[in-house]
Amino acid sequence: MQEITNQILTGERAAFASHDVRFVQCVFEDGESPIKESSDIEAIRCSFRFRYPLWYSKNILVKDSEFTETERAGIWYTENLTLEHCQIDGVKNFRRCRKVTLHDCILTKAEETFWSCEEIILERCKIEGAPYIFCGSKKVIVRDCEIDGNYAFDTCEDVEIENCVIHTKDAFWNCKRVNVKNSTIYSQYIGWNSEDVTFEHCHIESNQGFCYMKHITLKDCELDHTDLCFEYCEDVDAEVTTVIDSVKNPYSGRIKAKGIGELILDPDAGIDPKKTEIITL
Repeated sequence: MQEITNQILTGERAAFASHDVRFVQCVFEDGESPIKESSDIEAIRCSFRFRYPLWYSKNILVKDSEFTETERAGIWYTENLTLEHCQIDGVKNFRRCRKVTLHDCILTKAEETFWSCEEIILERCKIEGAPYIFCGSKKVIVRDCEIDGNYAFDTCEDVEIENCVIHTKDAFWNCKRVNVKNSTIYSQYIGWNSEDVTFEHCHIESNQGFCYMKHITLKDCELDHTDLCFEYCEDVDAEVTTVIDSVKNPYSGRIKAKGIGELILDPDAGIDPKKTEIITL
């Protein structure tokens, strides 16, 4: 593997179509698409400071590096990419990528990030400023992460989340096959229009959460400050260890809770109260 060390690379396509190259302590600035159309690349302790550094690339490893605020839309259409111990300050990163893994990374302005990607793994990452993160992505695994940004995981499929803290509005809308374990989620209107969603051992706070859903499961979960939930949901299977503020017009299923502050089952709303079993302890 060729090694390029301690270089400042400027100008458009400064290292275009590089193959089998290790960049060490290099700076990519003042020029678009520096490593576009590349393959088998390592970037160690590098700084990416301009637009579109890694487009249409394959087999990329980036370690101990930074993507500055002036870098944007940095990684699109790229496959088999790993980032370790990196800080990403640019917006609109990771678009239509496949097989992406991030370990111990910080994303400070993750606006429009991870859109329409597939096979994503994030571990021990901190993500801030992240509206619509993961929008339209499939096969997403997120472990031991913190995420702050509204509308997370919209229109996603096959999502696994474990040991995470998520602050967001309208999480998990229009999703299919989502499993969340041992996590804390603060989200108004969580889960609308989704199906096959399971929360296990989670703490959740939501205003009017879990509505218009099919096959929604809660196992050993805490629902604090959660009201008007399960409206027009089919096949609810909820075991809640706390008092639910209010439950409104589920279509069918079973809801078991420590208590329900207000139970609304209104036949005039098109529901059959007999199709939902309510158990309070």
